[in-house]
Amino acid sequence: MTERTPQNGDASDPKQAGPAGAAEVVVARIGQARATAILRTARAEIIAPAMEAAIRGGFRVVEFTLTTPGALDQIRCFSRREGLLVGAGTVLGVDQVGAAVDAGARFLVSPVVDRDVIAEACRREVVMIPGTHTPTEMLAAYEAGAPLQKLFPAPVNGPAYVRAVLGPLPFLRIVPTSGVDATNAAAFLAAGAFAVGFVNPLFDPADLEQRRFDSIEARARQLLAAVG
Repeated sequence: MTERTPQNGDASDPKQAGPAGAAEVVVARIGQARATAILRTARAEIIAPAMEAAIRGGFRVVEFTLTTPGALDQIRCFSRREGLLVGAGTVLGVDQVGAAVDAGARFLVSPVVDRDVIAEACRREVVMIPGTHTPTEMLAAYEAGAPLQKLFPAPVNGPAYVRAVLGPLPFLRIVPTSGVDATNAAAFLAAGAFAVGFVNPLFDPADLEQRRFDSIEARARQLLAAVG
């Protein structure tokens, strides 16, 4: 079991963060950014311009799901950009951990809790954010070594749910996604969420289909304004 520390503890200084200093710096950057741009699409030709639009709109923490064509190439390309923190999503196996980290991913996200995946991420000293829904799953992910716990999917009345979970488990660092939008993002954060992730509310499927990248950029600005 890992040592339990307050969810919003300062880990920005790797010298103070212990053996996992590099990972804790990434955790701190996610917490400081408060919001992640998460891109999932089947159309390879729009991946880069869509994410570029989100970056122009202000996002500095971005995630390419491994179900997206050429995701590793995109991670490799965008991770070379100064000031960006790039991660891989939908990581479902130990082999994908290695491939994503080798491509430059600094954090990994999964829709489920897989102890082998978490262990490999810890071995590679990269932040793992497994998908959880219940307090039991969140605690299991935390005790397996995951410093952040993805709330997926975010439930109805999600902010109240986050507040209720953190009551007895204040050391968790919960990151809601899939259900977070401009109307509730601030409420999630006020309830104690460590950060939030935007999927369709940022990368609207109709905008992607019509290549309306200006709309994505404008929506990025609106969403970041909503999180404050």
